[in-house]
Amino acid sequence: MSALTERRGVVTQRGPAIVLFAEVRNFTRMSEMLEPQKVLDLASGFFALVADAIEASGGEVFGVRNDTLNAVFRGGTPPEQARQAVAAAQRIQREFGAIAESWQREYGLMTAVAMGLHLGDTVFGMAGPDGAAQFVAFGDCVSVAERLLHRARAGEFVLSAEVMNALGGSNSELGADELPPLQLARRESIEIYGVLLDTRLDFT
Repeated sequence: MSALTERRGVVTQRGPAIVLFAEVRNFTRMSEMLEPQKVLDLASGFFALVADAIEASGGEVFGVRNDTLNAVFRGGTPPEQARQAVAAAQRIQREFGAIAESWQREYGLMTAVAMGLHLGDTVFGMAGPDGAAQFVAFGDCVSVAERLLHRARAGEFVLSAEVMNALGGSNSELGADELPPLQLARRESIEIYGVLLDTRLDFT
């Protein structure tokens, strides 16, 4: 059972959850080319798309950093969390295609979304300095999800074996390819899988 307490109107929780990181690849180059307000407008459009997909699938956004948005799926059982998180990732992957095409036409640069998803024990709640507390997440699950994000190629989302197992092992509709294990210091390697766009992109 998860331990729950109430703090500042937000449930503080330790329990199993899926953490998802979503990042725009090649956005740094765009930010160096365009006017500052245009950069912010484009970033806001990306974050809105991702947040809509996350929240529609029952997840919560818990942070934005540079060109990356972090989210968590912590309601229900791990199989339910896995189905919600993967549905969100598929929607983000699918719907970003139109944005990428528009940006390439207007600004001449290819972009893509990459994601990492991992299931594990995580601490959630409010933390921060007085007057600036935010909804945050801590734990190995968060660190591994971020590592999976960095492992993902442009247009791909990478999920751990823990997420795949929670899905029930069914890969017929997901079409995930087994990837070389993620090697981490001072621990066993993690089996991972990748779901790539049909069209292979020429940058990572």
